Amino acid sequence: MSKNITKEIYDEHAAFWERREPNSLSDFTGRPPVFDICGDVSGLDILDIGCGEGYCARILKSEGARKITGIDISPEMIELAKNQDQKSGQGNTFQIGDGQDLSLGDGMFDLVLGVFVYNYMTIDEMKRSHKEVFRVLKPGGRLVFSVPHPAFPQIKSSLTSPFFFDFNGAGYFSARNVRNHGKIFCRDGKELPVQMVHKLIADYFDSLSEAGFSSMPQIRELGVTAENLDLDPGFFGPVNDIPLHMAFSISKH
Repeated sequence: MSKNITKEIYDEHAAFWERREPNSLSDFTGRPPVFDICGDVSGLDILDIGCGEGYCARILKSEGARKITGIDISPEMIELAKNQDQKSGQGNTFQIGDGQDLSLGDGMFDLVLGVFVYNYMTIDEMKRSHKEVFRVLKPGGRLVFSVPHPAFPQIKSSLTSPFFFDFNGAGYFSARNVRNHGKIFCRDGKELPVQMVHKLIADYFDSLSEAGFSSMPQIRELGVTAENLDLDPGFFGPVNDIPLHMAFSISKH
């Protein structure tokens, strides 16, 4: 059911996600820190789960990645990714695929990226995906992923720009594993529908451990930066100084 809901949302709104430069709130507050966590990607083979229209793949390829394979459940998003890749000539590979059942060989990738994809999965679906990620990672490879901060909807309950989720009055614990709808806004005025299957922080730790990862993940809590405020105080100001996203990094030993 989750797969069908996510596919329908992104098939319907694919064109609104197409961009060649940062536009949505998370393009400024979420994705740059994730790229920083990835570090030097020169020569790496990377799998981008939930690649969308290829925004992250294009950036990582420009930073020296050897090969990037992007998968997404939305055919419309994959079509956009292929079209943009053809224009750029980067040679990335994009295909329709499911992060819970990767049709890929064992130990193929140095890095697996999951930018705002696990918030669309239930806890059990995320666990299946993490097991698949562990399988396709090379020994020593890393999983880097980001999600909306679990505390964000409790701290910002107003359904206003530039980002919100509507928990319908549910609390932090009672909302666990429930799908909630929201919007993330763009600097050009677009409003993008997003979803969050709420999870506790412990759920992420448990999922990674059950998948086979034996080390503790590194975690960064992400929000508006001083640079963001200097760029556009009107846009970023309403969510300044509150936790927007969490990023995880963990290695396969």
